[in-house]
Amino acid sequence: MSTTRPQESDIGKRVSIRVQDPEGGFRDFLGILVTLTTVEKKDGSVHQFDPAKIAVWKVVPNQTTMRIKRES
Repeated sequence: MSTTRPQESDIGKRVSIRVQDPEGGFRDFLGILVTLTTVEKKDGSVHQFDPAKIAVWKVVPNQTTMRIKRES
């Protein structure tokens, strides 16, 4: 990954984002990147985060894609 934050081209992709928690430690978000500051989880809940607090992130394979590859 060449950037420390998701870019506009990553919107709509499934991502895993780890952000520094204000109380210490980290929080993880796994879901679809809706905007550069929000992720929608598979249960439909939407979570906002501060992009400046991202410790690490990546685009992850869609679960459907993973199932198809395993069945092949």
